[in-house]
Amino acid sequence: MSNIFILDACALIALLAGEQGAENVKKIIQDAVDGKINIKINQINLLEVYYKVCNVYNQNEANKTMKKIKEFPIEIIIGLKEDVFNEAGRIKSKYKIPLGDSIVVAECIIGNGILVTSDHNDFGKIEKKEKIKINWFR
Repeated sequence: MSNIFILDACALIALLAGEQGAENVKKIIQDAVDGKINIKINQINLLEVYYKVCNVYNQNEANKTMKKIKEFPIEIIIGLKEDVFNEAGRIKSKYKIPLGDSIVVAECIIGNGILVTSDHNDFGKIEKKEKIKINWFR
């Protein structure tokens, strides 16, 4: 089993907002602190978190949230490597899912990572058809 966990935006949102499943995400973060696993998130998926906080609160709160997230043991993947770019395009075209979702799926497929999400609607259909492992946190 892979020790690389790749976060969907909803995982961080659930953790920060104390939503259902937040304890499961917190456990994953603790495992990274303990050196058992590695956690990553693509910058585009992190932008979704920033946007959500900005939309619900304001830009100042979004900036504070980003500062807090950067204290977590999470590697932020900047940009898209060519293979991830191509895979995200294929996934988006085939499944008609949002761009951010296609990127996190591509990161998991190319990087052999485990997707951490609660979005059964978009990822449930992909899980059955692609080589991807999903950690459903709720």
